[in-house]
Amino acid sequence: MLSLRSHLCGQWVSGSGAPQILVDPATEAPVAEVCSDGLPLEQGLDFARREGGQALRALDLAGRGKLCDAAARLLHQHRDELLELGMANGGNTRSDAKFDVDGAAATFAHYASLGAALGERRLLEDGESVQLGRSPRYAGRHLWLPRRGVALHVNAFNFPAWGLAEKAATAWLAGMPVVSKPATATALVAHRMAEVLAPALPPGVLSFVCGSAHALPGLLRDQDVIAFTGSSGTAARLRALPRVADASVRLNVEADSLNAAVLGPDVLPGSETYELAVRDIVREMTQKTGQKCTAVRRIFASSALAATLGEELVARLRDVVVGDPRDERVKMGPLASAAQLAEVRAGTARLATEARRLLGDEALVPVGGVPGRGYFVAPSLFASAAAGAAVAHELEVFGPVATLFEAPDDPEAVAELVARGRGALVCALYTDDRRFAASFIGAAGPYHGRIAWGSTKVAAQAPGPGMVMPELVHGGPGRAGGGEELGGVRGLAAYSQRLAIQGDRALLDALVAPKGG
Repeated sequence: MLSLRSHLCGQWVSGSGAPQILVDPATEAPVAEVCSDGLPLEQGLDFARREGGQALRALDLAGRGKLCDAAARLLHQHRDELLELGMANGGNTRSDAKFDVDGAAATFAHYASLGAALGERRLLEDGESVQLGRSPRYAGRHLWLPRRGVALHVNAFNFPAWGLAEKAATAWLAGMPVVSKPATATALVAHRMAEVLAPALPPGVLSFVCGSAHALPGLLRDQDVIAFTGSSGTAARLRALPRVADASVRLNVEADSLNAAVLGPDVLPGSETYELAVRDIVREMTQKTGQKCTAVRRIFASSALAATLGEELVARLRDVVVGDPRDERVKMGPLASAAQLAEVRAGTARLATEARRLLGDEALVPVGGVPGRGYFVAPSLFASAAAGAAVAHELEVFGPVATLFEAPDDPEAVAELVARGRGALVCALYTDDRRFAASFIGAAGPYHGRIAWGSTKVAAQAPGPGMVMPELVHGGPGRAGGGEELGGVRGLAAYSQRLAIQGDRALLDALVAPKGG
């Protein structure tokens, strides 16, 4: 059985102690093990700060972008291998594995292009110079400088490739080295990525910790950063750590999210916008078996449309073939772990106490695999009146599960219902009515990091709300964690210190000018 190691101080090291076992979620067969006691964590952090930080700061932004370009090319070269690992350890269908791995490569490629465009400069300016004295000579401006620490990236189980890439690309371009810590249960893809990427990078730029590493956050210093993706409970524990509270270690969180899909009252069955909404909702419920931070959890449609929409969704969800992801007939694989299966079963049971189950109580016979084994669930759809099902506004069931609500026609009233989720990463809005959209976005926007507006004009090219675009920020307020990632050059802010500097305008301009400019 494969034994996974960590990459610290520029070399691969093995831990000790009782092993944690990684399994194939479709068969429950062991695929790898990892031991993480006794790892040189403190020394690894120091090495990354010293060696990796110095190497990155010695490069201009174009040079850092070349590191991202190399990462993108290496992922393409090892793509098929990574896809197989995603199927074996993540329960992904090949399509789901492509979504993860190709998303990772595309994110690295985007930041490679961004680095090339920023060119030979080492400092980024934030806005224009401002006059501070009687004459234009005395001026001030704001700069972004790389923090002199290490970025600890704690990633979730559902996107081992994309999670590593979206955090690492922004940190490297900003000039900070990375220690990447994947979720143990699905670490096989991230481990292989680290094996591929680390030798192609300067020492200390990418470190990797596999297995339990609860001591890591307590070893951080004031110039360090934690970027965390996972549950709100774990995020709360990170916020309470003394190093975070006392040393002001910067913490960026992406947590739970009860994302919504809203169909405006103008949307009619059979219309292009209606078909877009149905396709998106079914995909977002079932892709990665619903284990996506951007998955649709709540659906809002007018009372005139809700019944028809419910019937349409039930019919299409019933056609989703569940089983071993290596079987070409299968469209949805298992959940990632036994713990996830138990949580989804408990969550759907709670939803059923307040909402009517439209789909999901039928006996499930997975296609392929080992009879009686695997963490399989069928899609579940519930229905409720707008004022009902309080559980659906509070509990995120992290699987192929959603609740359909009858909603009023008034956009601000719908926004109030959506806001009961207390903050989300993304909301999908489907309408061709500009007035409805403007009113809804104005009211619902403060509760979201992103709104994906689907309409007739973009139906043929919109990738859906679940596609995280590196050009746009990814994150959200409230229960979604309050953090931000990506967003093009905005993603660098998490790993940079904004500095106000004042003095002679010509000297300030020369400070930020590209080399030779």
